[in-house]
Amino acid sequence: MTRISNLGFGAGLARFYMDGLSNQYYEDALPVDTRRLALLSVLTALCMGIQLLLRPMNAEFTSLISFATGMVFGSLYGASLGILVMFVNGFLSPYGFAGVVLPFQIIGMGSIGLVGGLYARITHKGMRAGAFIEAAVLGAFLTFIYDVLTNVGTAVHFTLTGMPFSEALVAALVSGALPAAFHVVWNAVLFGTVSVPLVNAMHEMLAWR
Repeated sequence: MTRISNLGFGAGLARFYMDGLSNQYYEDALPVDTRRLALLSVLTALCMGIQLLLRPMNAEFTSLISFATGMVFGSLYGASLGILVMFVNGFLSPYGFAGVVLPFQIIGMGSIGLVGGLYARITHKGMRAGAFIEAAVLGAFLTFIYDVLTNVGTAVHFTLTGMPFSEALVAALVSGALPAAFHVVWNAVLFGTVSVPLVNAMHEMLAWR
């Protein structure tokens, strides 16, 4: 108390506060939230930056990052990241404005992040070392669903030109078959090789003391 009074109330209070920050409780509690926020910020910025780069169509990493975010932080965060990135991409994509397809892209990518959180409950928030094949199959399936949704959105776009919906849907599925096939294979390989080490590394980063 003598040292605090000699320093003055303001300086003493500051010293007391800094000493408090150095105790075991703060070392264990505060950095965890800081790391979570930092990791989420980095993932969002990285995902946004890659998505807006000029690249081969459907060679994307948003599906993987949304899924991994859902696994580590929960369905809400995974879905929110996917929705945010696709919303921005819909207006700033190097391929142009998404138009009426945008809501379908948002729903599709948000669903991938959502499934990531649900899948984490099955795997107890981690991914086994032998889950590469399982991740590849899941990635291919989720990508297939995403592409079906976006093709439906393309069909809706075609109907605005006066084409009947049934014909528009067939046209959209046929024209989107090859890009969808590439997309499914791309994400199958990406999920199968990267998702397990990525998710486990993210968990270790948040658990590090």
